[in-house]
Amino acid sequence: MNLFDVYPLFDVNIVKGEGCKVWDEKGQEYLDLYGGHAVISVGHAHPKYVKAISEQVAKLGFYSNSVINDLQRQLAQKLGEACGYEDYSLFLINSGAEANENALKLASFTNGRTRVLSFEKAFHGRTSLAVEVTNNPKIIAPINANNHVTYLPINDLDAFAKEIKKGDVCAVIIECIQGVGGIRMVTPEFLKGLRQLCDETDTVLICDEIQCGYGRSGKFFAHQHLGVKPDMITVAKGIANGYPMSAVLISPKFKPVYGQLGTTFGGNHLGCAAALSVLEIMKEEKLVENAAEVGAYLMSEIRKINSPKIVEVRGQGLMIGIELSEPYKEIRTKLVKELHVFTGCSGTHVLRLLPPLCLTKAQVDEFIKRFKACL
Repeated sequence: MNLFDVYPLFDVNIVKGEGCKVWDEKGQEYLDLYGGHAVISVGHAHPKYVKAISEQVAKLGFYSNSVINDLQRQLAQKLGEACGYEDYSLFLINSGAEANENALKLASFTNGRTRVLSFEKAFHGRTSLAVEVTNNPKIIAPINANNHVTYLPINDLDAFAKEIKKGDVCAVIIECIQGVGGIRMVTPEFLKGLRQLCDETDTVLICDEIQCGYGRSGKFFAHQHLGVKPDMITVAKGIANGYPMSAVLISPKFKPVYGQLGTTFGGNHLGCAAALSVLEIMKEEKLVENAAEVGAYLMSEIRKINSPKIVEVRGQGLMIGIELSEPYKEIRTKLVKELHVFTGCSGTHVLRLLPPLCLTKAQVDEFIKRFKACL
């Protein structure tokens, strides 16, 4: 059997990682400023993380959600304390798309509506409704195109007000920092106005923090820079440092109903052990604060580079976009193949930097040296 060939791949086989570095099968070291799509939060192969999951899988890796799992309760408590949402409830699943599916499903159960507003250039996942609220026709199959969604420009409050005031909008789902959309940021004025519109019309406000959350922006959640509380928050990627896991944080205004939501694998013992260790490491090593400090340093150092190829540098914390004057392909390929640095990308002209939150200023300096050599 062959793999179903849907991924355009670099000809590199990564076999080992440590902190913000990875190695291929030939022993070549790479600086990792991508973190595998922003998944690696506390660093590759962190000793405390390795210990936690090794000890847990040796005891019990999985049992079903038909019995008490005290690790789930511990995770809910620790996550509430870490992010400041102790009065919210936690529903655990396995991927970002699942988190958004369940958030939208719960919103529709609550107000009985079916229409959703999303941003232009939004990305919320590749399944069913998650892909329908994703603004990319190339990945929306005919079976997913069910006319539930209206896409509107980021930060255009008038456009959102016009639609929400029609009274038929179930939910608004937004990324406060768009990832695939090119590191575009929501303004405080827009989000505060949107919160008011949602409150006035019983519309559910969902913040997709799958890429921009979990400390990456320099606060636990990106929306916390903007002074607004959403009704639901979806998280994944950095929650378990590479173990497949996600969650929905749910406001007290929603009441749980037996059987309404469910999952086989979500919140399993091994995943919870991984997620608990991530929160412990983030707290002990002050990784949210590190993301703010080192991210600001990284952006300032990129902005000092005098090159006509750099059009704009934007972002927050360790979620950074470098817009180029030319397609990124040649530069990104050279970074990987010749200078041994992994970065992400967006659209045709934006390099995305999503390193582990433990990135150091010395590693920033090394990246700047290699990046300059590409320009």
